Amino acid sequence: MQKQQPNAMSDLKTWLCYLEQLHPITIDLGLERVKTVARRLELLQPASYIFTVSGTNGKGTTCRTLEMILLEADLQVGVYSSPHLLRFTERVRINNQESNEQDTVKAFVEIEKARGEISLTYFEYATLAALYQFKQAKLDVVILEVGLGGRLDATNIVDADVAVITSIGIDHVDYLGDTRESIGREKAGIFKSKSIAIVGEPEIPASILNVAKSVGCPVYAVNLDFYYQQVNKDLWAFESTIKQYNNLPIANVPLPNAATAIAALSYSSLEITQDEITKGLSKSNLAGRFQIIRRSPLVIVDVAHNSHAAAYLKQQLEKLKAEYLNVGKVRFVVGMLKDKDIKSTLSILKGDKWYCASLYGERGCSAEVLKQHLLNDNAEIDVSTFDSVSNAYNKAIQDAKDDDIIVVCGSFQTVSAVLAETDC
Repeated sequence: MQKQQPNAMSDLKTWLCYLEQLHPITIDLGLERVKTVARRLELLQPASYIFTVSGTNGKGTTCRTLEMILLEADLQVGVYSSPHLLRFTERVRINNQESNEQDTVKAFVEIEKARGEISLTYFEYATLAALYQFKQAKLDVVILEVGLGGRLDATNIVDADVAVITSIGIDHVDYLGDTRESIGREKAGIFKSKSIAIVGEPEIPASILNVAKSVGCPVYAVNLDFYYQQVNKDLWAFESTIKQYNNLPIANVPLPNAATAIAALSYSSLEITQDEITKGLSKSNLAGRFQIIRRSPLVIVDVAHNSHAAAYLKQQLEKLKAEYLNVGKVRFVVGMLKDKDIKSTLSILKGDKWYCASLYGERGCSAEVLKQHLLNDNAEIDVSTFDSVSNAYNKAIQDAKDDDIIVVCGSFQTVSAVLAETDC
């Protein structure tokens, strides 16, 4: 039985419980329902300039880099991202300030009035709430992070001025297909006739170019129209067909994502200076992305949940280990969703000890399944299982010596559980 409809006096927790059971299925791709409600609320143009960012990995850090640079340019900026780590209100930032519960509830109330008999998923409701808050704030620029795919994602009801694809990898195969061509086609669905497209994927699928051609959207791609190169451990350079920037600081985000963000800005109609780029890069970081939350033992949290992200995590770990004179054991605390490519992801990561945790909910994978994947890859591996991330993490801390490294990864849920426990 459906719970009683909340109202303007209800708290955010009550609203979120209501949203979770409002629609019969969790993921229901398509734009007709959500676009109808957005049109009723006049949300299809939430700001005068729109960046939409899609891709298998790197969306969050690309959005963050864009945000920090645009703020340095004295623009009023809103960002919508998902999922959140600790609080639902993290999904909306306005001028680098997290939304609050009161504004979120106000948006929910207006959406509930406008939707009538139209059923919305949790993500569609969240997206409309973000657009409502952006419209109320009268912003110059809005940055939308695509949730899943692109073509049928709720964020795609808004036409982007700059449509960005960060990377293409195999993920969400049940919804996007199991080839890079099919996934590229879905992600390129954010291209519109008014857009320019920026592609940070070096091995660009032909499907992306075909979609761009069909809608009349110009494409600027890495290694074809823009280039980047790390000069030394502190500096890098960017060059496109129209802009060149030297002596840029290495940001606390993956370099390909920083370069893709700068490409998006350089080809946009916005006027951005190198000084603004430099200052913005120095402030670009994002929770849960190779984030060190403790020093002894060293604890790193990373939301890596597919093979592409795991490869980057492994690379960063190797760099970190090279900086330390003595490194003890590497201990992995991992929890994953069962619809991810668990086998490929885990096979990339190399640890001395594994603490597998069960994640709950309809998408959660059991610790025993994770353990079996690890043992299939290496029967000699040291693996323990736990019924919760908290128990797995606490055991890892208990076992670790001061020179060990603990890596928490596999899912936003896994990282958020540890961040909540450590009050980070």
